[in-house]
Amino acid sequence: MSDLLQDLLSHRPWLLADGATGTNLFALGLQHGDAPELWNLAEPDKVRRHYRSFIEAGSDIVLTNTFGGTANRLKLHGAEEQVHEINREAARLMKEEIARSGRDVVCAGSVGPTGDLFVPLGPLKHEDGVAAFTAQCAGLLEGGADVAWIETMSSPDELNAAIEGATRAGLPVVCTLSFDTNGRTMMGVTPEDLSRLAHQASSEPLAFGGNCGTGPAEMVAALVNMRNAAGPTDTLVAKANCGIPVFVEGEVRYNGTPELMARYAVLARNAGARIIGGCCGTTPEHIRSMRHVLETTEPGDSPSVEDITRELGAISAGGRGEKPGESAGRRGSRRRSRV
Repeated sequence: MSDLLQDLLSHRPWLLADGATGTNLFALGLQHGDAPELWNLAEPDKVRRHYRSFIEAGSDIVLTNTFGGTANRLKLHGAEEQVHEINREAARLMKEEIARSGRDVVCAGSVGPTGDLFVPLGPLKHEDGVAAFTAQCAGLLEGGADVAWIETMSSPDELNAAIEGATRAGLPVVCTLSFDTNGRTMMGVTPEDLSRLAHQASSEPLAFGGNCGTGPAEMVAALVNMRNAAGPTDTLVAKANCGIPVFVEGEVRYNGTPELMARYAVLARNAGARIIGGCCGTTPEHIRSMRHVLETTEPGDSPSVEDITRELGAISAGGRGEKPGESAGRRGSRRRSRV
């Protein structure tokens, strides 16, 4: 079991994670509808190039190309029998690029949702989910992954199964949820709930937080609420989408500029995140801008609603921590509000 992430956190005030995997692989020729994970075997040089771009941009943590690496997802492409090989190669390629860089970079094994609903909402039993995640993480571990990076989760049941599976395989865990539905996950989990779930997990994560979602403003708001509920020694993670997706010439693109993501990085740090990166749409150019501003500015106070909306854009009522019906009662208030 690697302790690289813990070592880095022990002497660094913040760590910079990477950006988007899919966005950047599309730029290298991946076609919509294809499984990015199959490129670990079919196009290893392009996967290496993707990893190298974020290592060179200054990322301290880079995620493997294995978001859909469970048998549940790979069976959609007829590759369910290749789980171990696909995940092993993804991590192995990453470790080789890290070695060539000469830097201390965490190889984080990306573990995404299975795509199936857990009992009682769907057919997937807890033990079967655990087995799927264990198989994926076993491949990641053999390839050299330092940590299982469980991401874009929305269900407590699936989160718990993924943590258990990673632990059985022998990997420490970082986990992030996607707060994309009025300040909650699709299954209704709030940022405050995540703090409780993390501490009650079968194996307590090294760090936890949010990724993806509906943009930087909502992510920072979620962080403030999460920090208020977290313990003083908890390590929080922020990996926001690069702005908002828009259609440009028939393609989905994210409208976040390097300057916007730099402002987000500063506010995320001020809100309590020690691991900061980007998700969908975030390129190495964005990561370079984020690293520069984190290295050249001093930490500030935790941002207010006004700070976040001024710098990053609007926040939903749920993102502000309001319950249904509260917004109307707050209209006209001139006091400085807290997220």
